[in-house]
Amino acid sequence: MGKIIYVTGGARSGKSSYAEELIFESKKERIYIATSIAFDGEMKERVRLHKLQRGEEWITIEAYKDIPKYLEAYKNEEMTILLDCLTNLVSNNMILEVERDWDNISQEELSKIEKEIEIQVIEILEFVSESKLDMVVVSNEIGMGVVPPYALGRYFRDICGRMNQLVAKKADEAHLVVSGLKIKLK
Repeated sequence: MGKIIYVTGGARSGKSSYAEELIFESKKERIYIATSIAFDGEMKERVRLHKLQRGEEWITIEAYKDIPKYLEAYKNEEMTILLDCLTNLVSNNMILEVERDWDNISQEELSKIEKEIEIQVIEILEFVSESKLDMVVVSNEIGMGVVPPYALGRYFRDICGRMNQLVAKKADEAHLVVSGLKIKLK
């Protein structure tokens, strides 16, 4: 039965570095699930620096949906996964592949989008729980900032906040990182 650890914090809080520390402590082989997409030079540089920081001893999977499909070959292995990050998984599932008018979206369509994301998150958690894999899930704590002034930002904040709650509730451990300091939540 796989263990799930949730690590959250603000941007540049040190949450990814802390998640990597947890994984290195496990001494198990490592899988990195990269959910971001490098659309521009700045993001490509961030990805390069993350890879450099992690080192080369990781199996890297670049995906923001259908993640259990990519992990199926490893489910009976005693390995540790770093999913970095849930925030990008949510945003990519909201805005990629389908063009939407976020200023005029219906509640029905919004609920459908959230349900599809929720199903994907639950599938990941259930897959890990039923495998020999452990997983550290990193996500931005987005609820401590100001209310976004535009509809898409508010919808993203709401959906991501609820996915954070879902993962935190199901996790065996949860940690908050603030300014590089770690606080164990559970």
